[in-house]
Amino acid sequence: MKILCLIRQVPDAEAKVKAANGKVDLEGATMALDGMDEYGVEQALRINEGGANTVAVALGNARFEDAIRRALAMGLERAVHIETDLLLDVVSQAQILKGIVLEETPDLVFVGGQHADTDSQALGAALAEALGWNQVTWTTELTFDHGTAKATHDTDDGKESLELSLPAVITTQQGLNEPRYPTLPNIMKAKKKEIRKTSPDQYGIVNSKVKIVSQEIQERARLNKLIDGKDPVAAAEQLVKLLHEEAKVI
Repeated sequence: MKILCLIRQVPDAEAKVKAANGKVDLEGATMALDGMDEYGVEQALRINEGGANTVAVALGNARFEDAIRRALAMGLERAVHIETDLLLDVVSQAQILKGIVLEETPDLVFVGGQHADTDSQALGAALAEALGWNQVTWTTELTFDHGTAKATHDTDDGKESLELSLPAVITTQQGLNEPRYPTLPNIMKAKKKEIRKTSPDQYGIVNSKVKIVSQEIQERARLNKLIDGKDPVAAAEQLVKLLHEEAKVI
């Protein structure tokens, strides 16, 4: 079975980012392979032991090569990097990625269920629509039987089990598996693995349909409320009330 894993590089969860001149500045920020994409990489490796016929595909700027190398170090066989500095909307991304998928002719395409930077959940569905393929989103279980995929995914009401024929697009999330850490020997091997470079204009898409007018970082002012700790029970009750009614975290 041939499997493509779409991957993205995003700011690390602990990275410090800033906004300047209406744009988020990631210069100097620590970047990482999107955690949602790691579940797809791991699942591909579990399906194809040894990583044979597994391909990482990334659409992004030159810095994305770090994320690509991590995916290769986890065990994927090779990679395709569609290099661009353009900020592309999801539909334009899907049209570009469609070209790579049709070139590679995989049985499965794994896509992270939600992007850590843009918070978007749309790429998997947009790619499936562009290809005219079956899809399952938010997948937590996946097995195969004679060319048919059997999947379980999350819904608003609980879980749903599906059967679908291949080829298909599957979006991945926490619960599907536990991604492995790259070993030192595999990190060294990844440096020699093939990364094929290409560009969006080879697929007829050079401009995004959506223009980003400005970007800013959300900031929340601290309330700086102090709780009188003389009565521990009363203090605990007040804390719970504040967390529930004002912070809205419980």
